[in-house]
Formats: sequence, C-alpha cells, structure tokens
Amino acid sequence: MTDSPSMFADRPGAAPFSFEVYPPRTPDAAAALHESVQRLADARPRFISVTFGAGGSTGGRSLELLRYIRESTGIEPLAHLTCVGHTTARAEALVREFLDAGVDRFLALRGDPPAGLRADDAPLGELTRAADLVRLIRRVRGERGVHDGPGAPDIAVAAFPNGHPGARHARNDIDALVEKQAAGATFAITQVVFCADDHLSFVERARAAGVHIPIVPGIMPVTSSARLRRVLELTGEREPTDIARDLALAPDAEAGREVGVAHAARLARELLAGGASGIHLYAFNVHDTVLAVLREAGILTHEKETAR
Repeated sequence: MTDSPSMFADRPGAAPFSFEVYPPRTPDAAAALHESVQRLADARPRFISVTFGAGGSTGGRSLELLRYIRESTGIEPLAHLTCVGHTTARAEALVREFLDAGVDRFLALRGDPPAGLRADDAPLGELTRAADLVRLIRRVRGERGVHDGPGAPDIAVAAFPNGHPGARHARNDIDALVEKQAAGATFAITQVVFCADDHLSFVERARAAGVHIPIVPGIMPVTSSARLRRVLELTGEREPTDIARDLALAPDAEAGREVGVAHAARLARELLAGGASGIHLYAFNVHDTVLAVLREAGILTHEKETAR
C-alpha cells in the first residue's frame, strides 16, 4: 500500500475541487469541449478527469482529450480505466499507452456491466475487481520507474455512500473500499450524492473500518427533471425530493439551471462544513454551470478563476 499523499490531502488555501468530463463524439463537440476545458482549467482545479467508454469504445478519444488537458492547460489529467471486458494484457497495454502520453494518474473502476446483467453476473474478463486494476496500474508504472512513495502519482477509486447497485449487502461497499485502499488507492471519489448526511455518515463508517484515504464527494448540478430521472436510472440513487420538486416547478430552462446551481452549491457548503476532503463536480462537458456552483458556494473567487 502506498503512503504518498493524494491530490486531496490537506493543503493550505481554498477547498480543493476537481471536474469530470467525457470524450467528445464529433469534431464540433471537440472544439466546444476544448473551450470548456480551458475555462475549467482557469479555475485551477486539482485535476480534470476523463471518462473511459465501456469495452474501450472511447479509448482513443479519451487519450486525445487527456493529452489535450496535459499539454494545453497545466492541470493534471486523471484517466478513467475500467475492468469490464478487459483482459490483463489489454489493461496493461492501455496503462502503457497512457504513460507514453505522459498521463500517469488514474481512476480505477470496475465499470458498468452490459445492459440487463447485474455487476456480479457480468462477464468481466480477467480483472474482476477495481482492486485488481489498482494493483495492475502500480505494477506497470513500477516497470516504467514510477514507484510508490511520497510524491507518487495518484490512483483513485470509486466509493458508494448509498450502496453500489450490484452490492448484495450493505457492508459490501465499505469492505470493497478497504480492499481498494490495501491495493494502493490514494483517494476515493464517490458516486453522485444529493444529501450531505449520506456522504458524511458513509465516511464515518469507512473511518471506523480503517479507511484513511480522502473520500471526495461527487456533486452533479442537475438542471432539469429529465436529467434527474436519467441520473437516477444510471446510479440507482434515491430521488432527492427537494430537488425534484423545485425542478418540476421551474418554468423554463434558465430557472431549472438556477435550481440546479443553488442545490449543488448548498450541498457543497454543507459537505465542506462537515469535513469533506474536497468536492468533485460532474461538468457534463460545459463549464458555466459547475463554475457557477463554485462561485455560489464561496469556493471560487474571480481572482482564482482568472489566474493562470
């Protein structure tokens, strides 16, 4: 297990934050995303993470975007990697490909199963758990001379305050996080949370079980009823009744955006006041909404956003 401090370890200054984006599907989308990435980078996040498509469907585009972030912004990119459908050889090749591009920080995920299958029943290939992927990343990095210890690049993992949809028992999610930490994970990012108490109580249980790595809550500014329904379908989270009510009453798209920003900003304030290690914002490949959340939460100042 590595003892190196993570990007979300305690540091002086404003509360740490980060963003998640996904690879563009078209050249026009890529141009718009590059502009948003530049604006996100101006806010000086700890990192910008890039998702990876199931079965490697967006692997090349993910790497292109990671390379753009690294070469054009000065912000650390964090590469998502998944177990689903990957042999050990394929996963090793992907890690080497990212390392060749200068990307050495990863988010190791089990990944979503094919439609209609439970996570425990899906054909995962040779890597069956995120902890397996953490160990593989450490081994391949070590072969390149990137060793554990102070200053080593992070390996993040996922955590599920309200339970993974495929978990059979409530304790499974804590046990899985303990295993990922033992494998060498340096911090965890949670599934999207809508209630600060859900996250803070999960962290308390995890600490009691021996988890000491930072556990960073994932916040998603939900700006429409349709998006909320989709998020709940994908995550299995309970419907947040206050957000659902306010979005249903919003008369137009701008009012919906204001609702989403206000709820996310309040959640961020509550989480940080409760001792959260930082916040991770799902950006949906646009910059204005998540930056508005940071401003309203009092995390982002004009000076910080424009300093390069």
